Amino acid sequence: MRQTIAVVTIILIAGLAYAIWTAVGQSVQNTPDTPVAGGEMADVAVPDTLTQNAQIGKRAFEANCASCHGTNAAGREGVAPPLVHKIYEPSHHADESFQRAVASGVRAHHWPFGDMRAVEGLTRGEVTLITTYIRELQRANGIN
Repeated sequence: MRQTIAVVTIILIAGLAYAIWTAVGQSVQNTPDTPVAGGEMADVAVPDTLTQNAQIGKRAFEANCASCHGTNAAGREGVAPPLVHKIYEPSHHADESFQRAVASGVRAHHWPFGDMRAVEGLTRGEVTLITTYIRELQRANGIN
């Protein structure tokens, strides 16, 4: 009888410990500071107005780039980096870098997301407009 009570007690304690461990793990996973897969990586301030070319570029970005690089180029956790980031400032990644990345893809070198594949169907002119949009977002966020 004592042995049965001891086994039942151990099972109850183990179950309670597991329930507490799971609850603590869930609360940590849902804190705002914990990255969420696919969630935005950067807080991007959007300028009040965009030039006409940037507005066109925004539409092209949303249609061709946002699925990986996120809304307003804020990046997507576990998917692709934010383009509104110091790494992509014009002195480090010139506009031609965006052209080449779209046309030929790019090997991963700054971020752990893996290689970027080429984006089919975009012209150099469309990429120029997308780059204009990204540059205006960057400037609005102190990246010159």
